[in-house]
Amino acid sequence: MNATKRLFDENAYMTEFSAKVISCIETEKGFDAVLDATAFFPEGGGQFPDKGSLSGIEVFDVQEDKEGIIHHFLEKAVPEGETIFGKIDWLRRFDFMQQHSGEHIFSGLAHKHFGATNVGFHLGLEETTLDLDVPLSEEQVNMLELSANEAVQKNLPIEISYPSPEELEVLPYRSKKKLSGKVRIVTVPGYDICACCGTHVEKTGEIGIIKITSFQNYKGGTRLFMLCGKRAFLDYQRKNANVLKVTNNLSVKPEEICTAVSRLENEITEHKIYESSLKKELFALKAEKLGTGEKVCVFEKDLTPDELRRFCLTLAERFKIAAVFSGEGENYKYAVSSKTENCSLIAKAINTNFSGRGGGKPELVQGSCLGKEENIKEFINNM
Repeated sequence: MNATKRLFDENAYMTEFSAKVISCIETEKGFDAVLDATAFFPEGGGQFPDKGSLSGIEVFDVQEDKEGIIHHFLEKAVPEGETIFGKIDWLRRFDFMQQHSGEHIFSGLAHKHFGATNVGFHLGLEETTLDLDVPLSEEQVNMLELSANEAVQKNLPIEISYPSPEELEVLPYRSKKKLSGKVRIVTVPGYDICACCGTHVEKTGEIGIIKITSFQNYKGGTRLFMLCGKRAFLDYQRKNANVLKVTNNLSVKPEEICTAVSRLENEITEHKIYESSLKKELFALKAEKLGTGEKVCVFEKDLTPDELRRFCLTLAERFKIAAVFSGEGENYKYAVSSKTENCSLIAKAINTNFSGRGGGKPELVQGSCLGKEENIKEFINNM
């Protein structure tokens, strides 16, 4: 069987085509249809496959084997030997074209300015990730992003070529490995020359915008997260709406949001400190009201783990054994403290009898358990 004719290489904007069905066999994955030609891009090179339909039947996956034969996977069979009509999901295709072309420009610039090699590329359904083998600073990433968008604004032609072996030998193209034979080269004049089998826009202006949403150190290099075209616009639209909601709630201008949030964080910290001092006083008053003695078992509502511990330690100053429980229903967090008894043994007993878990030091343990308040109190008092 001959390799499938790749119509998408000839024209990435082709959305409809006719082709002859060479074979169609049923597999565990679905019906595998092979055509003599196709405009469906198969998964590869970090890019997802196209979707669409063949004679009205949904194409849910497209793969290419080592012999260059492209397999279309469908839920129903198409008749062998007949000519059928194919239709590409254009919105998906064009989205991928924008992302892939934008990645080429950014990677080409990173290679040009910092000698970076793109060692990993994944064109996802929501964002594109690219891995460079050199660490980049925020300033360097911003510079590359600005330069990449300048390439978009120039509306440069993106050229597809198949250089001869002699031309390829001297061509300074990017590739993860040395290539030979018929090699497809994608060129953005002045910005990038790269071996690539993917689909691309005809002119850089069609990319619209290139936006790095975030980046991080990764395996000694840099992993970048990128959005291009409509994806970048929708991302901006969502984030701008969120910024406006926050600034309206804070009664500040968008450019003042960082200052306003910092001020709010300081206020929250001050409130937490004040609340903590009030809780400390409250725990002391409650402990005083309970008096002194051998054992005390207290149930309080809505205590944080830290508040549970602090109240328990306060009670342990007045009682030989202090146990504090907090929760709702029959689900409780607990803390037990004592200056003279081994609280680890007490925790073990609570966990055994009330399906609990937890532990700590001899003088203080914390955990969780299940049980009724009256049963837990009775257990503690009868220990």
